[in-house]
Amino acid sequence: MRFVPNESQRVFALTLVIGAISGLAAVSFHLAILKAENLLIDPAIHAQGALGAILTVLIPVFGGLLSGLALYYVVPGARGSGIPQVKVAYSAKGGRLPLRDVVGKFLISSLQIGSGASLGREGPTVHICAGIATNLGRTFALSQKNIKRLLPVGVAAGIAAAFNAPIAAVTFTIEEVVGDLDQTVLSGVIVAAAIAAAIERGILGEHPVFTITESYSLNYASSLLFYAILGIAAGGVSILFSESLLKVREVFRGLRHLPVWAQPAVGGAVTGTLILATLYFLQTGGINGAGYETLSLALAGKMAFKVMAVMCLLKLVATVFSYSSGGAGGIFAPSLFVGGMLGGVIGYFDVNVLSHSGSELGAFALVGMGAVFAGVVRAPITSILIIFEMTGSYGLILPLMIANMTSYVIAKRYRPTPIYEALLEQDDIYLPHASGRVSHFLEKIRVSDAMTTEVITLSPEMTAGDALEHIQDLQLTTFPVVDEFDRCVGSVTEMRIRRTVASSDEGALVAEVSDRPISVFPDHLLDRALYRMNDARVRQLAVVERDEPHRFVGIVTMADIIRVQAEAMAEYAGRPIAGAEDIHSTLTDGR
Repeated sequence: MRFVPNESQRVFALTLVIGAISGLAAVSFHLAILKAENLLIDPAIHAQGALGAILTVLIPVFGGLLSGLALYYVVPGARGSGIPQVKVAYSAKGGRLPLRDVVGKFLISSLQIGSGASLGREGPTVHICAGIATNLGRTFALSQKNIKRLLPVGVAAGIAAAFNAPIAAVTFTIEEVVGDLDQTVLSGVIVAAAIAAAIERGILGEHPVFTITESYSLNYASSLLFYAILGIAAGGVSILFSESLLKVREVFRGLRHLPVWAQPAVGGAVTGTLILATLYFLQTGGINGAGYETLSLALAGKMAFKVMAVMCLLKLVATVFSYSSGGAGGIFAPSLFVGGMLGGVIGYFDVNVLSHSGSELGAFALVGMGAVFAGVVRAPITSILIIFEMTGSYGLILPLMIANMTSYVIAKRYRPTPIYEALLEQDDIYLPHASGRVSHFLEKIRVSDAMTTEVITLSPEMTAGDALEHIQDLQLTTFPVVDEFDRCVGSVTEMRIRRTVASSDEGALVAEVSDRPISVFPDHLLDRALYRMNDARVRQLAVVERDEPHRFVGIVTMADIIRVQAEAMAEYAGRPIAGAEDIHSTLTDGR
């Protein structure tokens, strides 16, 4: 008798596979960026004379132009850091991340970062690995619920491999993607993070991202005053970082005479000019890419006060233009770089005012990295753990906690919405858990105002083989099962039908493999529909007549709720109301 593993067994096996493949994908992405840098921006930087200066500016422009064309005409879903797309996929799309976007993110981010953009690889790595996880889930015919559960597994594996930080990967996934401690997700997240980190270390070597020659610790209690000042300064810089990113992005979105596909070239021109300026006036690199080599000098206390102060500002400007002009790359690494430079600057005051040892400069740079990261990304626990794992230095726990939490509180007080959700809201996408304003609007809108009436249904008398042939070219995941009398008798997912056919049972009737219907009435309010979706762990409800509770009249989906919610919030804010097409496009754009 042929052994057919059940779904729980397939989920466990896939968790192990996802950890391994994500580790390999993250390493491949890292090496692809290094190769692109060796071919593009590095030769320009090291070229002599006028030719070198011209190439240093033009190569980022060239990379931005090619990336812009690809993002506009081929894979618009690969734009941005990738984390907003992952959050939307987890919260509203049942874990769906198109494979085309995943491949596009790998190739275009490699090109753009390799050609000099001031962006990092960590956000794209999250997108790539989360996409690998969910597409493997679809390939092996998992239910939509378990496909969604695999998405955080991919996220954790991506962060673990990108940062060589498996513990921080777990906390980031819980803080930023899942939102709460889901026990059914946690075990898979831990396993995948450990496997991905082991793969990364096995290929690239067992070493922290930054090599620190000495073990930093709190040598002077009086330094706590300046660590608190660093936390305040980091909160201010975090707000400046986020506000600049959003404001400049809005300016680019409002340009009428510059095509969208050409806008990343403008970001490339700004970045290329800043690369040239720092090379000429400061004799240092660090503007392009993650800037980790330059940041390592700050962590070693080997950078001058003036250089760090200027680089803090210029890296922020370069990142804002690289990202806001429509590039494909992340803001993790740039926020760490900006924080490291800021920390070094504050460290100079500690050394000179309190006559402390010069070795304190590196300690302040390290703490500054975590403080700005906490203020920008709003993952306070991750911001502490990721510094420990990236540097291998564990002696600064108290200064890290003081600076990180101070920065986090200040940034949250003056900009309550985290950067990734703010980017989505700029596209009129409001995640169901993202704001207390959501329930306020959904309490006033009825299901009938959001439901879809033109629905593809399946007959309960169809066989699984016939049903699969009927739906295989449709971009849908769940289908209502409606009989000849228009009664809704259940619902069935594409994955359930595929599993049935794959188990050599294609003659089974749809009625036999469908789940009982979960329904709402047209006069129900949308907040009730949303709560019912969350309780049942589904993303679609059947809508039935109140007078005839089995009579099917349509469906309401999570995407419908997000669309109507965005329209209501846009109208409340006095902005033009986005139509269904706009919401659909922004769900996949993520710019």
